[in-house]
Amino acid sequence: MRAAVARLGGDPKKINPLVPVDLVIDHSVQVDFFATADALNRNTEMEFLRNRERYEFLKWGQKAFTNFRVVPPMTGIVHQVNLENLAQVVMVKETSEVSKTSEVLAFPDTLVGTDSHTTMINGLGVVGWGVGGIEAEAVMLGQPMDMLLPDVIGFKLHGKLRDGVTATDLVLTVTQMLRKKGVVDKFVEFYGAGLDSMSLTDRATIGNMAPEYGATIGYFPVDEETLRYMRLTGRSQQTIDLTQAYLREQGLFRDSNSPDPEFTDTLELDLASVVPSLAGPKRPQDRVALTEMKETFQKALTTPVKDRGYELSGDSLTREATFGTNGGTQKMKHGAVVIAAITSCTNTSNPSVLIAAGLVAKKALEKGLNVKPYVKTSLAPGSRVVTEYLDKAGLIDPLSKLGFNVIAYGCTTCIGNSGPLPGEVAKAVTGSDLVAAAVISGNRNFEGRVHPLVKANYLASPPLVVAYALAGTVDIDLDKEPLGNDKDGAPVYLKDLWPTQQEISDVIASNVKAEMFKERYADVFGGSDMWKEIEVTGGDLYEWDEKSTYIHHPPYFQELTLEVGSVKEIKSARVLGMFGDSITTDHISPAGNIAVDSPAGKFLQDQDVAPQYFNSYGSRRGNDQVMARGTFANIRLKNLLVAPKEGNWTKHHTSGEVMSIFDAAMKYQGEGVPAIVIAGKEYGTGSSRDWAAKGPMLQGVKAVIAESFERIHRSNLVGMGVLPLRFAEGQNAESLGLDGSEVFDIEGLDNNIKPKSELTVKAKKI
Repeated sequence: MRAAVARLGGDPKKINPLVPVDLVIDHSVQVDFFATADALNRNTEMEFLRNRERYEFLKWGQKAFTNFRVVPPMTGIVHQVNLENLAQVVMVKETSEVSKTSEVLAFPDTLVGTDSHTTMINGLGVVGWGVGGIEAEAVMLGQPMDMLLPDVIGFKLHGKLRDGVTATDLVLTVTQMLRKKGVVDKFVEFYGAGLDSMSLTDRATIGNMAPEYGATIGYFPVDEETLRYMRLTGRSQQTIDLTQAYLREQGLFRDSNSPDPEFTDTLELDLASVVPSLAGPKRPQDRVALTEMKETFQKALTTPVKDRGYELSGDSLTREATFGTNGGTQKMKHGAVVIAAITSCTNTSNPSVLIAAGLVAKKALEKGLNVKPYVKTSLAPGSRVVTEYLDKAGLIDPLSKLGFNVIAYGCTTCIGNSGPLPGEVAKAVTGSDLVAAAVISGNRNFEGRVHPLVKANYLASPPLVVAYALAGTVDIDLDKEPLGNDKDGAPVYLKDLWPTQQEISDVIASNVKAEMFKERYADVFGGSDMWKEIEVTGGDLYEWDEKSTYIHHPPYFQELTLEVGSVKEIKSARVLGMFGDSITTDHISPAGNIAVDSPAGKFLQDQDVAPQYFNSYGSRRGNDQVMARGTFANIRLKNLLVAPKEGNWTKHHTSGEVMSIFDAAMKYQGEGVPAIVIAGKEYGTGSSRDWAAKGPMLQGVKAVIAESFERIHRSNLVGMGVLPLRFAEGQNAESLGLDGSEVFDIEGLDNNIKPKSELTVKAKKI
């Protein structure tokens, strides 16, 4: 933007945030090293080696812009750092900044974030939600957030969780219920006597997964528990007193005498009815009770792909792989757990489930159990406070002895930065075409997200992550089958390792202290020596390096003029991709590994980047040339134009050839043919990443026609000039007899186009 303003004769310094902006660097680190004492240091060194150009760019921004702060790498995950430190609940400002009078104005803290799980802060009573980068940039430049007044759904909670049931079990239950209810574009507020027994971190876990249940926010009101958490995390007493006084005065403080609010609609849950659960193998809303896990996984193996199964039959159901490791000869079957990761702010912000994981690990070691040798284990906390209280409680050691060493302070496996599988394990999975499994304490398990070779992905609480690492398979009934045998040969069951709630509470009370938060966040913007050693160059304008494969001058503003263009009808468009339901932003713009033989991989090699230095798509988001080639590059993408072939493939209609989606898009652009995408329900669900809109735009996609869209992605498409169109009610591609070979005209587009307008789309069979 600054470069464009300068080119048009303006003052580039006018492009500057008008509201406070905090950037937390958490998405870059990968799990290259694990299960060793030096894994943290080695992963950190690799992160800085790979991302130095990006970090130089961010430090330039820190210097060039005002009102902009950077939380350096290896501090923690943005939402957990915000929850534990940055969020204020009630803001204060000198009115002299906005008027001639000089008074102090108090008002509620609000925010938008460029990650969909920004909603985690709803657990602290702060209204905030995720937006695309385009909307965020507009907010930074002083534009208000426009939205239709949403319906507010009340979710009444009563009762109390039973002993042995975790906050993760609760959030997976809530996610299933609200997805079934249908709350896209709606606010959800939790209320009722059940809140009295819920910790703040339990609430934050539920708020975090609002994108998974489809809501804009999942809000909890401020009450005494909120103040207790603010005190625990080292907020000043003055801040806490102001928060209570202000919110009580405004009628926004919840207590036992507060009447139930009025809502558009309601649903309720008895907390005592929640049972231990996982979610998977392909969507976070597909909750599975722990007692039904074995049966459900076995059923998924034979279920058709279109119904989120694996469609195996005959001999393919009994495939096995045998290989050697340091632990001797190993045998793997379908369901073998190859990744077990305690990851994500969703759960690592919650001491109760982390302490539980540590206690399970401790008891497992005492009984002589160990993790299976083919399981890649990792622990990536969302803040450094986690390590401190686990260490104080004596639980870091047993976790490390089981391979759950701290490997990073960042998003890692949750966003697909799980790193490579050990060579022999990867060969076994691919050679026998196994439905291998991952069990992670994250918030998303879409196909291809966690790792390209892992087909079955389950979300679970941290203690269950440890349990499945011990079992080595998801094809097990942990309620009835043993995890292994103890030193005397006696079977050890999950119930033998599972801690009581009293055990967990006692450890928390003795070991999680306010001083830890105060000390760890005292210099939150300082960073490590590696961060401090990065030199800053450049002035008001960034000095673009055309040879850089990380930071490239994008084309969006290079031809920008002061004239506003006209909206035109779309004529003779061809279908670039035709998809079914629940196509996620991970399908459209993956964040993980870059394959050597992919368009992006070939481009990087042409720029003399060796495969070991490819890094991830997530780390290459500053380079449009890489990201355009990485659009629709998910290896589990199912394009109906080339079914049953999976991955980055399509049919180029004018030639009839099957080729990569990027190559077909470039051919269409060369031919002057506009492209469109056709999809089913929930198109664009998942991460808020704006590259899922930028990438298709750069590929020449002019419109996406779907049965329904996820809120953030729809907004991103509009921001990039890609038209989101919904089929008329009750219609879809199948009911209209469309197979994707047609030529499309979209009529009625002009400068008067408005939301919810009806347009005519004509499809002509060729």
